[in-house]
Formats: sequence, C-alpha cells, structure tokens
Amino acid sequence: MQTEHLVLLPGMMCDERLWAAQRSGLKDRCASITVADITTADCICALAGAVLANAPARFALAGLSMGGIIALEIWRQAPERISRLALLDTTAGAETPQRRQWRERLLGRVLRGELRQALIDDLKPRYLARINRDNRSLLNAISAMALSLGDRVFVRQSRALKDRPDSIATLATISVPTLILCGAEDALCPPEHHLLMARRIPNARLAVLDECGHLSAMEQPRLVTAEMRTWLRAA
Repeated sequence: MQTEHLVLLPGMMCDERLWAAQRSGLKDRCASITVADITTADCICALAGAVLANAPARFALAGLSMGGIIALEIWRQAPERISRLALLDTTAGAETPQRRQWRERLLGRVLRGELRQALIDDLKPRYLARINRDNRSLLNAISAMALSLGDRVFVRQSRALKDRPDSIATLATISVPTLILCGAEDALCPPEHHLLMARRIPNARLAVLDECGHLSAMEQPRLVTAEMRTWLRAA
C-alpha cells in the first residue's frame, strides 16, 4: 500500500544517483519518493531547514552519511513531521580532531583544483569494501556524481560537516521506527558508531551488511532496499 512520502538525503558529493536502486525498489511502497538537495549551504542547520521547506507535511526520512547527519538535525527541528527514520553509514557525533585535520587537508587540495585526484587518492579507498575497490562501474558512478557537483559543493559540504553539532543527546528523543544500517567494512563511520546509535534510540533496528563499505546504497543495493522495505512496514 502506498502510504508513505519518502524523502532521501544523499551523502557528501552524492546526488539522486546514490539512491537509484532504492527509488526503483520502493516505489510500490511509497506515495512519493524525493531526493533532497543538500548542496546549497555550508551549515547543517540551514541544510535541514531547506529540506523541511520543500518536504511534505509528514514523511519518512532516510539519510546516508552526511544525509544521516542532516536527518538528525531535521528531527531536532521538526520531529512531529517525521513518521519514521533511517540512518545509513553515518554518525551522531561531532567532528573529531583527527577527522578535522583530514578534512582540512582535503579542502586544501580541492581549493588548489585537485578534486579529481583527491577522490582517487583519499576518498575511494576509505569509501568502499575491499571487494568493491576494483569495481570499475561503481568507481565511475561515484566519480561522476562528485565531479558533476564540483569544487564549490565540496567546499560547502566540507565546512558544514567540519562544524556540525553533536547529536548524541538527540538519539534518546527519537520516538519513531528507526533503521540503523551500515556496511561491515565502513571505515568512515564504523559499525560501532551504529551500535551506539541503535542502543540509544528506543525503537531502533540495527542491520550490518557484509562485503559493504560506506556507500551501502550502491555497494549492496538489493540488501539495502530489502532492509528499507522492512523498515517502511514497521509499526
């Protein structure tokens, strides 16, 4: 039955292509599926407000990576509008000093015009499970998304993530059916982060996918879609 309006939030330097398999595989379960634009501001709070301004009155919300961070801010701003929540390959914590240094280094490279090489050297090895790192079709799809969004979006999103709020305390306030999902080989947001979230959210279910890294929606599209179908049925 098509009852839910589903809003999907992509990760950093990703767009609607990240969610292609889920948009196709969930369309029979949803009255509408939209992928929000998270490229327009350098502040998590502002990006959440922009999503809310363009979203249905009440909707199911799923976010991957940066999208999950924005989803937590959306919950903080308007919990009454969220019917259910899915947090994929993400974290509720603020930026760590080590990650801030890594992000500043990447920012410097991109500001020098090295986005393409930065993707090859720094991002791809961290993003994918070992089995997927030589998948040329997947690598090309990831690069195409990032390069089409370009340097300015990379800078805005990096600044937003660098200065994001800590959302750990928010987890206990989440009162809707929640899916916590990650790849077993997610090096950016490891499974232990997701176990913490699942333990702190009262009505959460945890799914950890084998042979999967940080971009679960593309690395294991059928498994992610199946988990989201179960989530959309949860009471």
